[in-house]
Amino acid sequence: MWKTKFKVIFIIIFMFCASPSDWFFSCVQAEDTVDKNKYYSLNIDQPTIAKGYTVSAFDKLKLSLVPGILSEATNVDVVELAEEHVLPWSLDLISNIYQFEFRNKAAYDDHNPFYIQFSYEQIDNNYKKVFFYDKNYDTWRPLPTVDFPKEQFVRSLIHLPYARIAVFSYPSILSVGRASWYAYKPGNFAASPDFPKGSILRVTNLENNKFVDVKINDYGPERDLFPDRVIDLEKNAFAAIADLGQGVTEISIAPLFVPGEELGAVLGVTPTGVGAEPAISAKSAIIINENDGKVLWSKNATTTRPLASLTKLVAVKVFLETRPSLNREVTYSIKDEEYNYEHVNKWESASLNIDEGETLTIEDLLYTSLVGSANNTIESLVRVSTYSRDEFIAKMNTAVRLWGATNTSFIEPTGLAPENVSSATDYAIISKEVLKNPIIAKASTQAEYKFTTINTKKPHRIRNTNHIIKTNQFHISGSKTGYLHEAGYCLMTRAKISPWQSIIVVTLGADTRDTSFFETTSLMRYGERIIKIQ
Repeated sequence: MWKTKFKVIFIIIFMFCASPSDWFFSCVQAEDTVDKNKYYSLNIDQPTIAKGYTVSAFDKLKLSLVPGILSEATNVDVVELAEEHVLPWSLDLISNIYQFEFRNKAAYDDHNPFYIQFSYEQIDNNYKKVFFYDKNYDTWRPLPTVDFPKEQFVRSLIHLPYARIAVFSYPSILSVGRASWYAYKPGNFAASPDFPKGSILRVTNLENNKFVDVKINDYGPERDLFPDRVIDLEKNAFAAIADLGQGVTEISIAPLFVPGEELGAVLGVTPTGVGAEPAISAKSAIIINENDGKVLWSKNATTTRPLASLTKLVAVKVFLETRPSLNREVTYSIKDEEYNYEHVNKWESASLNIDEGETLTIEDLLYTSLVGSANNTIESLVRVSTYSRDEFIAKMNTAVRLWGATNTSFIEPTGLAPENVSSATDYAIISKEVLKNPIIAKASTQAEYKFTTINTKKPHRIRNTNHIIKTNQFHISGSKTGYLHEAGYCLMTRAKISPWQSIIVVTLGADTRDTSFFETTSLMRYGERIIKIQ
């Protein structure tokens, strides 16, 4: 039986117990002629238990069982599986899949972990881990793992008397390659394009085996410019393992601590593991190939739901069709924000902090609306357009119907009204249309926007509400967040995955902001992998 409660301690051990030369056991290794699985069986008796031993099967898998792990004699069975398996969508299988079992499960105290040494078949420079298959969830769950790239094996810690295990690599995360150095904040620090700030990594020089533990405090190097660069070390950290005159050195990394990893929000693995498809809790979601409109994945995609601030992209699109001058000066009116309070309390509305009579440009209003999702600036754009407010809202509804978004309707231009509704399918269609406008595409993906009011010289700094943009993990070319109590957290993100292909991901009704970002990130990676294998 699988154990549903799984707890491990990350302990790095560099040596296994040597196998005693005076073992007493019977060993069988055979290949079944019908199912093509390979079988190995080892009977371990009491004298052998007392000495400690290493079970070695198929020259690929070793189970290191120190004295005290077992209390009674038992058979240890290992099967090299040839059958089809559910595989994790976000990972690459680089080993055979094995199943081991202690026949006498009462002999094993699962409070005491044991160690696995596992050879992998395929060589790549990506981050690797051993995973076990959890039948309760139909997912693969990770084990604490240390990679030995030169020797081409990994070592892991496990608490289970029965498990189906394999080695997988993370295709987007490098762990072996080159490191350079830079001078910044002195100390054992580094910049990483893969691991978040606060992570602790052990960096080992593969030429001399010297290592240094560093804390990630910056982003970089750019993987597009330096495809084999794993990490950039601060000058002092680099000097601890190599001569500064080298400039770069061959290294491997092993994560010792990754903030948020226990929540599954960093490396794309949730607490329940990875299955054949992303596990999405948002009420509705969709991935489309923008080039041909093909749906790559969906969940409740035609269900109509409140849209929240995703409404703003349509409002800006309608406004820009009036061909305004972005340099045009506008005087702010407090009446603009009063429309917002018809739907929410004053303190609940995201707004630009600006006073009656202050002046700014159309461009300032537009960027503040899309980068910071301000509601009062949308109403300002509506006021200075060539339409009355009712006409403007009617134009929004007409536009989406012409685009084919037939389950979408608006009663106001900001998204504060829960009566503004759409579906994930409709909003993917809408996104494809509105992002044809280069101003919208640029403004929606700005990490921040700064401006100063013209007459009062008050500075403003607006930060993008889509935190995925700040991670630099994707070539994001369109974005919009949204939130209402009735809508939950909503997010649209367009990502360029090749010079000629982009995907659009829409998630509606996520329970938390972090869930919205994490699940959208997962769907973008999933869409990218689907397109690459097609």
